[in-house]
This record gives sequence, C-alpha cells and structure tokens, in this order.
Amino acid sequence: MIKLAPSILSADFSRLIDDVHKAEQAGAEYLHIDVMDGRFVPNITIGPLVVKALRPHCGMVFDCHLMIVEPEKYIEDFIQAGADLVTVHAEACTHLHRVVSQIKELGAKAGVALNPATPINAIEHVLPFVDLVLLMTVNPGYGGQKFIPQVIPKINSLHEIINNKGYNIELQVDGGINPATAKQVVDAGAEILVAGSAIFGTGNIETAVNDLRQSAK
Repeated sequence: MIKLAPSILSADFSRLIDDVHKAEQAGAEYLHIDVMDGRFVPNITIGPLVVKALRPHCGMVFDCHLMIVEPEKYIEDFIQAGADLVTVHAEACTHLHRVVSQIKELGAKAGVALNPATPINAIEHVLPFVDLVLLMTVNPGYGGQKFIPQVIPKINSLHEIINNKGYNIELQVDGGINPATAKQVVDAGAEILVAGSAIFGTGNIETAVNDLRQSAK
C-alpha cells in the first residue's frame, strides 16, 4: 500500500496546525518535516521546537528529514520532541553506521537519504540496519523543484536490492512528486511519497491528498 508524506516545507506556517490537520483528515500516513541548516543545503527551516509544538495535535508518523551537517548533535533533541523516524543524509555523516545506531538506540526508526548524484553503494553496508531509505528526486534545499527523471532507474535498482536481500526497508522518494510523477516512482518501487507543493500548495489539501493517492495506483 502506498503511503503519503505531506511535507510541511510547503505548508502555510501562519496556520500550520490547520494545514496539518487537513492532511491527516485526508488520510495521509506520515508528516514529513524538512530540517535545513543553511550549510548542508542552501536554506534554513525549523528545529525541534516546532516538532514538539505539533506533536500533541497530530497522530501521523513524524518523519524528520535532517538535511544538516553533524546530525548526530541534534538527533536526541528531535526524538525527545516527538520524531518517530529520523532520516539523515549519507553525504552528511562521516560515520554513518554510528549515526544510524544512535537513532535506533534512542528509540526511533532510522532512515538514510541519498542525493540524486550519490550512488546506492554509498549505503550498501548500512542497509541491514535501517528502516527506510529516502531517494531524493531533486537536489535538496528548496520546495517546488522539478522532478529529475534520471533517478527512476536508481529507485528500481534499490527496490530490487531490498527484495533480493529480504530487507525490511521502506523506500521513500522526495522531490517533484505530483500526480504526473507519482505513478512513475511507484512503478519503479517507491512505497512512501513525499509531496509538498503538490499537497499544501494547491489550495485544497484534502482533494490534493486524494488526487495524489489515486494517481499513484
């Protein structure tokens, strides 16, 4: 079953709780929380305080995507604030296995993300330890970017590796996901679709969630 993860990067922060409630009521399973530091990516977004403020008001899986350098310094803060899943970038971690282990030891699920140009073999040796792999279908840092179709074969390859090895790993994609691209990534093996502007930027969040789910079938 395909799961949807609306990204609050594209939500209206003046009424964030309302937007999140609408996404949840429409049946979205995950809330994708983009954390950017202005160093790993050229943008700055939010920190654990926003996660903590949202947590009592939302039952969705809190999916914190840390697009930051030295994520190991902040993982505990995000988990204490209410993160269920913490995803770090392989490109940002000198000791990736140690960071994945840290997330798990603190009681959250662990995800690893790869930028479009980073090959799958960069995470080959941590796959037995992770719960999710996020393949970026844009270069991270901004919402509303154009989908990079050259990542589709990479999704397919990782999907085959997960199946052949019998790993219990969810495959997530993020970047340029909308009703026109959703089926392409699902056909390649994606299971969780992150979408920001295609949901929160439409003016009708509930309809957008339903349209995206239907287009992915």
